[in-house]
Amino acid sequence: MYDLQRLQSDAYVLLKQLIASPSFSGQEDKTAALIERFLAERQIPTKRIHNNIIARNKYFDAQKPTLLLNSHHDTVRPVNGWQSDPFTPTEKDGKLIGLGSNDAGAPLVSLLATFVRFYDVPDLPYNIVIAATGEEENSGAHGIRSVLPEIGHIDLAIVGEPTGMEMAVAEKGLMVLRCRAHGKAGHAARDVGENAILNAMEDIRWFASYRFPKVSANLGPVKMTVTMIHAGELHNVVPDRCDFTVDVRTTEMYSNEEILNTIKENIQSEILKASLNLRPSSIPTEHPLVRVARKIGIKTTGSPTLSDQTYIQAPSVKMGPGESPRSHTANEFIFKKELEDGIETYIRLLEEFFSREKEASA
Repeated sequence: MYDLQRLQSDAYVLLKQLIASPSFSGQEDKTAALIERFLAERQIPTKRIHNNIIARNKYFDAQKPTLLLNSHHDTVRPVNGWQSDPFTPTEKDGKLIGLGSNDAGAPLVSLLATFVRFYDVPDLPYNIVIAATGEEENSGAHGIRSVLPEIGHIDLAIVGEPTGMEMAVAEKGLMVLRCRAHGKAGHAARDVGENAILNAMEDIRWFASYRFPKVSANLGPVKMTVTMIHAGELHNVVPDRCDFTVDVRTTEMYSNEEILNTIKENIQSEILKASLNLRPSSIPTEHPLVRVARKIGIKTTGSPTLSDQTYIQAPSVKMGPGESPRSHTANEFIFKKELEDGIETYIRLLEEFFSREKEASA
């Protein structure tokens, strides 16, 4: 069994290696190899599917429920404003600066350390599967969706994302609507035609002002935001169509289909395309894992941002070291202490949870 200090040290070294290996979505082959090697050096067998690395605990038993530990090792491309090389791990004032250090390198290596801690523990009440996945940032087909069939049935999941080690017990889903308001073309100098922009404005006002009656205790209201608009090609022609995009953040209070039906009943614009598969995620507030978290002082919250949690059809939580506002920013960083505390908290959470489950089944 690895002691805590060694787990923390090994995870920190791995994080620096991951930062130094560019891993944009779909191009994570080098970081996948690093994760494979990290586990192989600890005599842990792995399976690779595309750039996703999967491992199971030593005493995996198909008769037991399965806990999935998941985080991603792909990153976005660096934005402008970096004061150092994004791919050179830089240590300063207790921080580790580098692309992917916060999102989601620190949560990933912390979960890997946690998996190593429990890998060869006999008689666990749950199987443990670790999945270090790619293509999270672009929701790619070769990310977590491509490995879920290999993992099989999942009873519970912890998804590693930077939450300040608060436990997000619910996560908003996402619908993206491509809408088109219609009009009739005419010369702008004459009182003819029907301006599609004005027709679109009526619907845009509705999106801005409508409030769905049911509000989630953890996630708040459904939120609808018009984010893009395009109309017209010439200054002297009344446009006959106006296209606009709506970002809809959904909650567990409504199905995506129910929300879409409400929208259709209230706008005149044509909905050209609607994505329905990114659904909200949650776990019952009295689930044993949540109760244990509260017992040991972990704060529970809701998350407005989307992650691969949306694809996991099981009770799930999102938590990890780091802070979400640092993600996708110049000079992204993680405090070394945040990583160390994250590993310690993950381990304590699972120790307490497994102990409770053993007592409950005794």
